[in-house]
Amino acid sequence: MIRLEGIGKQNGRQIVFVEASAALQRGEKIGLVGPNGAGKTTLFRLITGEEKPDEGQVSVDRGVTIGYFSQDVGDMAGRSAVAEVMEGAGPVSVVAAELKALEAAMADPDQADAMDEIILRYGEVQSRFEELDGYALDGRAREVLAGLGFSQEMMDGDVGALSGGWKMRVALGRILLMRPDAMLLDEPSNHLDIESLIWLEGFLKAYEGTLVMTSHDREFMNRIVGKIIEIDAGSLTSYSGDYAFYEQQRALAEKQQQAQFERQQAMLAKEIAFIERFKARASHAAQVQSRVKKLDKIDRVEPPRRRETVMFEFRPAPRSGDDVVSLKGVDKRYGSRTIYEGLDFQVRRKERWCVMGVNGAGKSTLLKLVTGTAEPDAGTIRIGANVKLGYFAQHAMELLDGEQTVFEWLESSFPQAGQGSLRALAGCFGFSGDDVEKRCRVLSGGEKARLVMAHMLFDPPNFLVLDEPTNHLDIATKQMLIEALKDYEGTMLFVSHDRHFLAALSNRVLEVAPDGIHAYGGGYTEYVARTGQEAPGLRS
Repeated sequence: MIRLEGIGKQNGRQIVFVEASAALQRGEKIGLVGPNGAGKTTLFRLITGEEKPDEGQVSVDRGVTIGYFSQDVGDMAGRSAVAEVMEGAGPVSVVAAELKALEAAMADPDQADAMDEIILRYGEVQSRFEELDGYALDGRAREVLAGLGFSQEMMDGDVGALSGGWKMRVALGRILLMRPDAMLLDEPSNHLDIESLIWLEGFLKAYEGTLVMTSHDREFMNRIVGKIIEIDAGSLTSYSGDYAFYEQQRALAEKQQQAQFERQQAMLAKEIAFIERFKARASHAAQVQSRVKKLDKIDRVEPPRRRETVMFEFRPAPRSGDDVVSLKGVDKRYGSRTIYEGLDFQVRRKERWCVMGVNGAGKSTLLKLVTGTAEPDAGTIRIGANVKLGYFAQHAMELLDGEQTVFEWLESSFPQAGQGSLRALAGCFGFSGDDVEKRCRVLSGGEKARLVMAHMLFDPPNFLVLDEPTNHLDIATKQMLIEALKDYEGTMLFVSHDRHFLAALSNRVLEVAPDGIHAYGGGYTEYVARTGQEAPGLRS
């Protein structure tokens, strides 16, 4: 259906693709993977025709419709979220617009002379609108928006009043309602809570068209895709299977290539040693020449390309007392809205609590109360003896000094640390090479989040409070963080929508629900087994 044949592409001095080829068949669900900057967004733009290859060709079968969701959603204002989503519904939205214009014309006295023609045209357009199931469009748009977490009030309100994250959901809703023959989704799992993520999973599984998507959520990817296309060093390699299968196959292929490379290197060393030893002897001249010619003809095996993965190791944190934090009779309201009333909650040393609840339930509020960034209206919150608290929240990124480079900011924070250890720390969180010389003001939101996380973990607290710590982290960095936190000796209280992160690190679950607060012994995996649902908002 879509073919990329021998494509070459260069952006400035960066070579993105070299004779790269891949085929996307009808109904395939494909995960697009590769290091940051490998060319995933460029590939999407080549498929949509926004960019042209320097060499080779991209061909799309005649009549195939393509919907492309990217992180750059543009400006949205002046219409409701429902109207904005319906606008992207393809041909039916064009027919709906004409129908609306004809209805206005029929009510316009100035057009009375042309009324017969207008009514005739209205009948034709109305018939076409019915064929396209247009009268169900509003309902379908609302169903999609509800799945993505919108309330009725938000659906009908001006989309311009929404935050960037909610506008992303509107843009995603446009593509989902369109139901094109092929959907290209660039990080659709960003900005979604677990309930919306699981709804989207179900929608994409049922979608019958071709799907190509990137995602930093491995669980989301594993449940949807049946094929992986990897972009690496300018080439495209296809793997049949989900993301977990791709990881196994890539590791196996690298191991085999390394073994092949080592065998060939040993053989070459042996041949070169023979040539060096006997090249001056006339009696061995024929043998030496024969071996030189043999070496010239050999296809050299390249060593596998190494993905640089730097593992972060915690310094030991000071030991806290057994009672880390205690909340008793806590009330919290915002205006007339009650978030907590009479809340009792205790965290003990080495417990790892994940906080679950639908949007607006009060998850982040609980973390703010515990960290002292919000005050309770009633009740007491006590931090235990020798507790050293570290709090990761999105607003923490505002504390960065925009004029300092990444390295200067880390160095000013930890003047006693050696340059080597600070560079290793930066490397763990995706700042390698010249990246450490970037000024903080030019960093993306994701880079700022990673830098703040690195700063917090270098001199580790014994009580980590984390609000969506995996936002903006790619799969490799996320896995590095999980592996590091597995060995962490302290206490944790965190909110996350990443199910892999939740399952790997929690040993307690606090569910914030409309009918009250529920505590579960055991981690997220046990919570799912016990409740039969992956998130509180999915329970009937």
